Amino acid sequence: MSDHRSNNVTVHGTVAVGYEGVRDEFTAVLTEEHNEPGAQLAVYRDSRLVVDLWAGDGIDGDSLPAVFSSTKGAAHLVVALLVQDGTLDLDRTVASYWPEFAAEGKGALTLRELLGHRSGVIGVEGGFTEADLADDRAIAARLAEQAPFWEPGKEYGYHALVIGALTGEVVRRATGRSIQELFEERVRAPYGLDLYLGQPAELEPRYVPIRPMNPSPEQAAEIAARPSDPESLKPVAFNVPTDLVAWINIPSVRALGPASVGGVGSARALAGMYAATLSEFAGRPALLKPETRAEFARLGLAGTDRVTGESDHFALGFERPHMPYPSLGEDAFGHCGAAGSQAFADPASGIAYGYTRRRYAYPGGAGPENTRLVAAVLAAARH
Repeated sequence: MSDHRSNNVTVHGTVAVGYEGVRDEFTAVLTEEHNEPGAQLAVYRDSRLVVDLWAGDGIDGDSLPAVFSSTKGAAHLVVALLVQDGTLDLDRTVASYWPEFAAEGKGALTLRELLGHRSGVIGVEGGFTEADLADDRAIAARLAEQAPFWEPGKEYGYHALVIGALTGEVVRRATGRSIQELFEERVRAPYGLDLYLGQPAELEPRYVPIRPMNPSPEQAAEIAARPSDPESLKPVAFNVPTDLVAWINIPSVRALGPASVGGVGSARALAGMYAATLSEFAGRPALLKPETRAEFARLGLAGTDRVTGESDHFALGFERPHMPYPSLGEDAFGHCGAAGSQAFADPASGIAYGYTRRRYAYPGGAGPENTRLVAAVLAAARH
């Protein structure tokens, strides 16, 4: 291990020969884009740990920040495994597993379409309570009765706080087990990953509380000038006015580990999970076959996200990181999270990437510094 100090930022950890530029970029972005650094970055190349860095008060390489929607990648890895096993069929209807879901015209929606955020049930009229948001079964029961906000299957929009509950109910009906249980048994424990969909109480001292990050003056002015849109679905999808920072810092929420946004884990674990999808890892075979990876990384539905306005956003359960990071391969797959986290696998380069931070990123999703960090990682990998 070696420390690297620059501009009052001390970066801890190690990088492999040839990846020194990644450490330099990590140091730079913590200084320039976070006035209060607290982040982890880990990268595997062909299952070899080539970057393992962290910086900030109260954070080390084994700290467990909340990863918010990066949880969705872990949850939908379980779905991919069940499809690979033949337990789930992407082209069967959701209602064939979960009959109650057919209410309000949702009976024809397939599991493939659900994984592509195409169900239209992004939330419920009147919103969820904070207790409901922590309980995947409560979410699923409410959404089974909910009328969709668009014709199911025909459009897509980010099911920000509920997709894991929806796919999780399909998993439960098909297997009798929860996504959280199956992730623990098939992924986390056997591959030795510090990534939890349900944080054990004894790990509470390793949790790093998420801190809110106020918008810059420029961002605040942009918010004030933004016209209100009565047609926007964002308030429904994000259950406005829920304070997600305060919510995730509640121990009982993390103990339940809701499959959309409730995971905690280190950058090393996020990267390790994706490394295990590409090749042998921790002495065990790759989790996914190449054909399964290709299926789950393929664009689900072209067009504009009804909630976020992003284009060609989703594969099956995973985001397509090629969109924000075009230097990645078209078959890259992963997911970002609201506190700035980002994690993905890039089969083309053999890179598995994990980044966490403790400062909630405005306006949500991957921290903007990931653009620079991913570019530095790919530059190192190609030389």
